[in-house]
Amino acid sequence: GYGHADNVAPAILGGFVLIRSYEPLDIIRLPHPENLFCAIIFPEVDVPTRDARQMIRQKVFLKDAVTQWGNIAGLVSGLFLKDIDLIGRSMKDILVEPVRSILIPDFYKMREMAMESGAVSFGISGSGPSVFAFTKNEADAVFITQKIAKHLASLQIKSQTYVSPINDNGPIILD
Repeated sequence: GYGHADNVAPAILGGFVLIRSYEPLDIIRLPHPENLFCAIIFPEVDVPTRDARQMIRQKVFLKDAVTQWGNIAGLVSGLFLKDIDLIGRSMKDILVEPVRSILIPDFYKMREMAMESGAVSFGISGSGPSVFAFTKNEADAVFITQKIAKHLASLQIKSQTYVSPINDNGPIILD
């Protein structure tokens, strides 16, 4: 198998990255709007990566692949154009998310809550259970994390939340 450059590259480099190829490894850093914020909610439930990975179909219909490619092209264009609305319209995963979402309690309810509260997009981080929302400002991101954490608590699910602008620097050593 391949390494996990799609996870490691943004963690080290910060910001948005595109893995164009694994052989040879070709990582492309992407620009983004300055006012893009990320709300992250980590429901404390067990979603084994192996189980989540095994759920993914190995073959897809051409129509679905074309739709997914269009969304990816829209996302990359939105990042370059710094068009948050285009980014939001393009962040639709029709291949993996519908399958993996069943492993995350109340996924679609959380999405609905986020989108009604100012998110431009909502999705699964990696194989889950963490979910994220992009917003146009910090206040919406904070509100979304609080609202979803409260909802999860009503289901007896503990969660951790984080809000941040997009970090373009990767990790830094603090004095």
